[in-house]
Amino acid sequence: MARNIGNRLNQLANRRKGVDRLIRVAADSQPDILAKSLLQESWQKRATNQEYTRYALGSMQEVGADYTRISVETAERVGVQLKADLASAGISADFRLQGSVPLNVHIRGVSDVDLLTLDTNFMTYSTTGVLSQQGQYSGAPTPRTSMSVLSALRSEAEKILKIKYPKATVDTSGGKAISISGGSLARPVDVVPSHWHDNHAYQVSRQEHDRTVTILNKKVPETIDNLPFLHIKRVGERCDSVFGGLRKAIRLCKNVRADAIDEGTAINFPSFDIASTMYHADMDALKMGIFYELRILGEVQRFLHLLYHDEAFAKTLRVPDNSRIIFDTNEKYAGMKRLSIEIDDLVKEVAKEQVPWLHTPEGQVLKTSRDAIWSVQVPS
Repeated sequence: MARNIGNRLNQLANRRKGVDRLIRVAADSQPDILAKSLLQESWQKRATNQEYTRYALGSMQEVGADYTRISVETAERVGVQLKADLASAGISADFRLQGSVPLNVHIRGVSDVDLLTLDTNFMTYSTTGVLSQQGQYSGAPTPRTSMSVLSALRSEAEKILKIKYPKATVDTSGGKAISISGGSLARPVDVVPSHWHDNHAYQVSRQEHDRTVTILNKKVPETIDNLPFLHIKRVGERCDSVFGGLRKAIRLCKNVRADAIDEGTAINFPSFDIASTMYHADMDALKMGIFYELRILGEVQRFLHLLYHDEAFAKTLRVPDNSRIIFDTNEKYAGMKRLSIEIDDLVKEVAKEQVPWLHTPEGQVLKTSRDAIWSVQVPS
């Protein structure tokens, strides 16, 4: 890793400022991105003589508020256009954001935004739920199915996007989303056709975070039930309880993964599963990040190291919405192990910078690197 740290710092800065994805935004947005890229962010002014430390700290930070705001506004703009044109086609639609942007764990200035496009003329529900048992769901049975409804919604959305954004790239090859970028769009947007499913929990609480979203994977084809808002709620609440440390841990993992992949290391460990894994880390250790930010790096290394060496325990961990185990494929577990090695290497290099007296002239660690950085305070 040592020979790549200069490249990684440049890649981190370019990723955060959107320079790496200029081709995916509107031409009139590019000068603003390039102008902002010349300005230093606060993390770039920290640990000026310690490149690994600066990289670790920068990898934890949230993307600038303006970048996030523009991402959200662009998705909302696409939603407004779709709503009007879908209505003309007889489809009533509502919209929600899901994924890393609303959770604030995205790592790119130009980040794809997931726009759930919900057909509100159709829904399903658990027939054994409390509201169903009370007769709250009325209406004549319909021959329509989730598959037919979502297929029609997807087809209509694809036509609308191609017509309304003729200069944009509308990629319809994805199984779950229609990706649209460029043209007049300041940010790329992934349109995800979907509808509501009122599960047991939602019928009790009537809280939207408990409500299931059914989406289409047209490649199989099949429908998939997700709980995106419960994931956002649980991860967000746990993060808030530790003063932002959980989100920093997630971003750190995602940035290290991104740079390792760019350097040719295959890491099949999806962002959702990274967030789910860090959800089970030691929250007391992450909480200490408010005083000692490198404590977050140390806890990420400790927890991934534990999972690396205890596969049985790792495969008991469940995603925050409790719908499945995290490591439900061998590929994900292997990806986590490769990420663990990357984090191990980063911790060793940071420890050399922070406590050089704990190393031999040859670089051999005389004390566990993680322990050495527990109480290191890097000036802001």
